[in-house]
Amino acid sequence: MEDYTIVEKYQQRKKKAIAIKPFFNPSKQNMGLENYGMALHEGVYHEETLACLEINGVKRYVTGLNEFAPDVKLLPPGEREIKIKEIRSTVSQLEKDLAANVVDPDDKEFWNKLTLLKPDNDKFWSRINLRCGNDPVYLDPETDPYDLIKIHAIKAGGFSIVAKSLKDAKKTNPTPKFYLDTIEESISTRTEYSKLRNKALVALEQMYNKNNTKLMYVAKVVDFDSVQYTKNTPIDVIYENMDIYINGEGTESNKKKAAESFIKASKLSMQDLKINALVKDCLYYRFITTKAGGWIETLDSGIKLGKRQEEVVAFLKKPEQEEVLVSLLSKVESYWNA
Repeated sequence: MEDYTIVEKYQQRKKKAIAIKPFFNPSKQNMGLENYGMALHEGVYHEETLACLEINGVKRYVTGLNEFAPDVKLLPPGEREIKIKEIRSTVSQLEKDLAANVVDPDDKEFWNKLTLLKPDNDKFWSRINLRCGNDPVYLDPETDPYDLIKIHAIKAGGFSIVAKSLKDAKKTNPTPKFYLDTIEESISTRTEYSKLRNKALVALEQMYNKNNTKLMYVAKVVDFDSVQYTKNTPIDVIYENMDIYINGEGTESNKKKAAESFIKASKLSMQDLKINALVKDCLYYRFITTKAGGWIETLDSGIKLGKRQEEVVAFLKKPEQEEVLVSLLSKVESYWNA
């Protein structure tokens, strides 16, 4: 089949279960765009054609629909057979939809009988492209064959600007501008966070009702501004601040990290909580300070406590260092009791 026309459905008529969405990391600077939930400036688009690798004059497009691709050949025998069946089934359907050519997936001459989706059909594959901006690009593989092709290509790494999932986007370097989002992944991500948040809120409620002192120390440990909390801070104030913190609206804007941090702190013993809070406040009030070489030392006696906060906590927990611990506690508790 020498000639054909690519016709795709308009965005507004497509189902919205699968979409290419802009990816931005709030913790990484991107010309200030991260503050507005944007990956690109308004009106800017990125366009990319399907990746093509050329070895010894032979072109191979990264389609995810080629059983001769290296990533398929390297699969264990059992998995490879399943993958080949999946590829042939998809290609057979696409060939039927786009070229009106019916080819049996089990035919020994399957690839030779294709007229459009042959792996070396440069005229066809070179026209597969993506154009993405700040608005989601919806893909409907059930009704638009070209969307199905794009989804397989994205999952195979055929477009450098689009990660195959949100999880993949977070760990890819350099950071991609977009990622493929499915309703299943979105729901799974939201459910995972909801479970963490609810678990954190249960811990918050339990400490509010049964152990106000522990809640005060937990607040000191997780909140960057630890010195705002004393034994005389109204428990309702601490509760409200921690509720805000757990929901990612406090000093930790990453909701998942905030909930995880609170849960982790709530599981610490009272001794560990107290010593962690002590170290944070001692650094603030300069009863201990960081000296040359990175050592954290007591200001009055110059005792080396460690180079990181965890090391200082471990040092102060040692029975033989009780005198140092008591000395620091006596200084800080005057503020805690204020």
